[in-house]
Amino acid sequence: MKNLKSLQKSDFGRLVHVLQEDGYSVAAPVEAGGVLAVRPIESVEEIARGYRDEQAPGRYRVEDVGDELYFGNAVGAESAKRFFFPAENDLFTARVDGDHFVLDRMADDPPRWALIGVRPCDLAAIRTQDRVFDAHDESGAVFRCESETYYTRAREEAFLVAVNCTAPGGNCFCASWGTGPEAREGFDLALTEVGGAFLLQPGSHRGEAVLDRLPVRDAEPSEIELAELKISRAREHMGKRVDRDGLPELLARNVEHRIWDWFSHHCMGCGNCTMVCPTCFCSTVTDSTDLATGAATRTRRWESCYTHQFSYVTSGPVRSGTSARYRHWLTHKLGTWWEQFGSSGCVGCGRCMTWCPVGIDWTKEV
Repeated sequence: MKNLKSLQKSDFGRLVHVLQEDGYSVAAPVEAGGVLAVRPIESVEEIARGYRDEQAPGRYRVEDVGDELYFGNAVGAESAKRFFFPAENDLFTARVDGDHFVLDRMADDPPRWALIGVRPCDLAAIRTQDRVFDAHDESGAVFRCESETYYTRAREEAFLVAVNCTAPGGNCFCASWGTGPEAREGFDLALTEVGGAFLLQPGSHRGEAVLDRLPVRDAEPSEIELAELKISRAREHMGKRVDRDGLPELLARNVEHRIWDWFSHHCMGCGNCTMVCPTCFCSTVTDSTDLATGAATRTRRWESCYTHQFSYVTSGPVRSGTSARYRHWLTHKLGTWWEQFGSSGCVGCGRCMTWCPVGIDWTKEV
């Protein structure tokens, strides 16, 4: 941790105000219907404060303990993914003009998001999705499909305020994956909550420019020591630990293991794990036509490899059973993702276990 500045919590609202002055739409964790969800905010008073969460396989509970901590909880169901890769997004609208189509409208420009409270595991997930949606070849050339320019524009415009984790959840294992609990890259500003202040670390030129406009002072050695201690304790008290060494090879050797049949008797095939996963990127497109105007719109929506129709071809689905679909998801996430993108598809956030309705803990099965 370096170049740390201290911002009093009473001045936290100034950060929100500065970001709004710069034209950002600000989003942060808020309490909504018993969960902590990332939503657009207008003022710092809307940010969830004094909440704790309890997470276990198939279990999520939020309690208002009434203290002064803003970020004394772990990740909720929502990650930053939907701000760059929306769950539903119109790609273009076209109409027939004589014997050809004419494009009426391409995808709308995304908002300029400033996301406050991005956890280190989600920063790692964003970097993973960057490799999926904005791939480079060895020459450095960029290949972008039209359907993916929304993601590219949204990412280029986004301002990320990360929060170092000091209270990991019952399903967290980012320390095993090397993706947390401390943010090391990919942010504009990083916060660590210590007593009545935040320690701020800039991670980009944009972050430094925002920091220069805040009422900050140099962090005291005692504040830095406390921040490092809280992060160290979080690293030592993860809810789970996973040995990832040799995982791709382990899975490749066991594609016919009887454990997949166990999953078929427990997994409901609902796709919850893929919907909350911050790195899953499967999607489908649908076309709709307005009979009054003749305009046709193509819409992209999130899809899940757990659905029966996802791998459907003329002779039927390639993966017809739940065990095959679960095996595909887990071996891709932990194994073959390395071959595609040079990293794991898992960042250790634990959401897939928390939001599994039958509480499957795949870390034990692995």
